[in-house]
Amino acid sequence: MSTKTVDINEAQSQWKKIMSLVKAGTEIILIEGSTLVARLVPVTPSSSPRLPGLHAGAIWTSDDFDQPLAEEFWTGKV
Repeated sequence: MSTKTVDINEAQSQWKKIMSLVKAGTEIILIEGSTLVARLVPVTPSSSPRLPGLHAGAIWTSDDFDQPLAEEFWTGKV
């Protein structure tokens, strides 16, 4: 993947060009003066679909998870 550095002030006027570079696989580093601000990278689609129920039973929720909390919790008095 190639990389291109662009000043954030230039990026505002060249947004369409920058986005076409990202779509083509170029990583864009946005800078403001000499400070790194952000990195734009192309999104790569997942190679495999998500499977619902893959980890069934791996987590649990207690029976009282939605019960009101004790007054001591809110007041900080124990």
